[in-house]
Amino acid sequence: MFSFDPYSPAVDADPFPYYKTLRDEHPCFWSKEAGMWVLSRYADIVTALNDWQTFSSAKGNLMTELPNRAGATLGTTDPPRHDRLRGLIQHAFMKRNLESLAEPIKAAAREVAEPLRGEKQFDFVEDFSAKFTVKVLFAALGLPMGDEAQVREKAVLMVQSDPHTRTKGPEHIAAYNWMQDYASKVIAERRRNPQNDLISHFSMAEIDGDKLDEREVLLTTTTLIMAGVESLGGFLAMFALNMADHADARRQCVANPALLADAIEESLRFNTSAQRFRRCLTRDHTLHGQTMREGDFVCLAYGSGNRDERQFPNPDVYDIARKPKGHLGFGGSVHACLGTAIARISVKAAFEEFHKVVPEYRRVQEQLPWMPSSTFRSPLRLDLAPA
Repeated sequence: MFSFDPYSPAVDADPFPYYKTLRDEHPCFWSKEAGMWVLSRYADIVTALNDWQTFSSAKGNLMTELPNRAGATLGTTDPPRHDRLRGLIQHAFMKRNLESLAEPIKAAAREVAEPLRGEKQFDFVEDFSAKFTVKVLFAALGLPMGDEAQVREKAVLMVQSDPHTRTKGPEHIAAYNWMQDYASKVIAERRRNPQNDLISHFSMAEIDGDKLDEREVLLTTTTLIMAGVESLGGFLAMFALNMADHADARRQCVANPALLADAIEESLRFNTSAQRFRRCLTRDHTLHGQTMREGDFVCLAYGSGNRDERQFPNPDVYDIARKPKGHLGFGGSVHACLGTAIARISVKAAFEEFHKVVPEYRRVQEQLPWMPSSTFRSPLRLDLAPA
């Protein structure tokens, strides 16, 4: 009998055969292990994303939610409250604010890539993506230098789950509490001494006299730190994995760095780090002959939708010329990721500099260690060697 357990190490290692079975045989599937329904076809996921009145985010969007977060962040609210939050927060992501980050991002990439020149083997996660990610995150948010290692450690713990209990364990909750304490101190300092950084911008954002309250600023900050470390760091590692496993595509990108933009979009489709997010039904809903009940949780399997042959021909082929319009690598509809611009800029800059130092590389490990997370997917370690 088929089962799908998003907490399983087997799913972490290779979810795609499970997704194929779900799409073909169980497009609306009750996972007893997860305690929720699973939607795996692209069209069904997009419909659910657009129908926020039925598929609500207000009870949390992570597969295993952190305490006291639901209902107070962009990802865990529905319109009209979501529209208010997005309107205020997106001021911080305006083009003129992001343009000032372009040079620091390139400089960070060069600084982190250069020590890898001539290395016979290195861990891309520890030696490049982790270091680069925290440099970008600290520059963008205005976090105090010197705290990088601890912030990354806590952020990574926040997105993990215990695969045995299928919950957030004490270490994950402790990391979340630490991050809230840390963020509250940074926010207080930025209120006293505003800078040209994202925390300063959205803590002071105002539309017609409306501002974010203290809890909203705090949870937005902690969410951005978590998303910055895991979403950006995870995607960098997944992109490196795709480049290592597809030498022809990598060589094209090395020869013509302009192709990195298309390769990034294909990687977001082919092997996204944002695999699964949840919703909660506000009313009964019938799909593919299954009736999901009001109050049931629903998993939207973005990673499966991105491999749905009904939407993307030859979905298991990595093709940087594909231009996969509408992929779910950054979510969609009202909950499309707000940090897409900075993520694309950062990944492109990272690999422009990385490829100058290490243009030819291959994966050393046959089996990768994967982060235990029911929501995100990325390797904990990725050993590379010059090809």
